[in-house]
Amino acid sequence: MKLNKTLLALTISALMLSACGDTEEKDTSLLDGSMENTSGINDASTSGLNNGSGFSGSEMGGSGAYGSGAYGSGAYGSSGGANNLGPEFSDPSSPLSKRTIYFMLDSSQVQQDFVPIIAAHSQYLLANPSQHVILEGHTDERGSREYNIALGEQRAKSVANMMKIQGVSDSQLEIVSYGEEKPAAFGNDEASWEQNRRVVIEYQGK
Repeated sequence: MKLNKTLLALTISALMLSACGDTEEKDTSLLDGSMENTSGINDASTSGLNNGSGFSGSEMGGSGAYGSGAYGSGAYGSSGGANNLGPEFSDPSSPLSKRTIYFMLDSSQVQQDFVPIIAAHSQYLLANPSQHVILEGHTDERGSREYNIALGEQRAKSVANMMKIQGVSDSQLEIVSYGEEKPAAFGNDEASWEQNRRVVIEYQGK
């Protein structure tokens, strides 16, 4: 019952973040609508996709990897080892074994598929107040460096805000944005870009 209430609260918070997401991004000068015509953003004629803030675009269409809900394996699995963590972090059936949250193109909105993962990590952090995580924001290679650093930060903040709504302390959370600098995949195709649009939850140990 407690977990159901947690998931319900996180779902509501995700919807609230979605409703105000455009406003939050436009408050950041690097993410306002004026960027859509700057040279730092990929030309739609070369990429087929707009990479400016505020576009819902074709990335929202189709079933895609995000619509399947299959975040437990393959590209959507664990981000790697962590310090001083229990066996549940290496159990593929546990949401705690998934430490990567993926995003749509130009979006800092947490997708519904990943709400249970954030809920599980929030509950773990609440039960282990000495644990500290770094939320690493990443983007794909398209867009200017400045734009991608800002977008990576917004993505990390979205995850942090959902955790804080669940009661996780600010002192347990650190936000870092790497933008496009640390890709998980090095291809120049949509499959690679999907893996690079992410926030990684890195535990720092006790």
